Amino acid sequence: MAEMEDVLTEIVSSDDLKKFEKIYHEQLYENNVTPNAQFEYAWCLVRSKYPADIKKGIILLEELYKSHEEGQRDYLYYLAIGHARLKDYKRALKYITSFLSIEPGNQQVQSLEKSVKKKLEKEGLVGMAITTGAVLGVGAVVALAMAVTKK
Repeated sequence: MAEMEDVLTEIVSSDDLKKFEKIYHEQLYENNVTPNAQFEYAWCLVRSKYPADIKKGIILLEELYKSHEEGQRDYLYYLAIGHARLKDYKRALKYITSFLSIEPGNQQVQSLEKSVKKKLEKEGLVGMAITTGAVLGVGAVVALAMAVTKK
């Protein structure tokens, strides 16, 4: 599970990002982007520390998923990683489920699924605590207001 955390927190080096971005944009300029160049650039983007880059990587991977059948398992895997990095755990789980329907015994993706479910559960508990705190805070304000108006 610790290695899955590494995958979800790993940040691409700026050198790699620049290298694959350059290749992708050169091919884009020539109107001849290969699936490999698009995948490598998207793969770097979903490992960026910037949410805008991750979203851009997801868009590129979704395009590949729809148009190139031969790399679909890789596209699904990195789509799951990208969404998990954006804390969109439900969508990440959809991609994981799709991957596991193709290759049910994949240990790496099963481990990713456990990690994402754990994060989803943790986020849910944090959200519940925040909501509960807000409700209690509003209740205290209402009680205080009622006490003040009675005087």
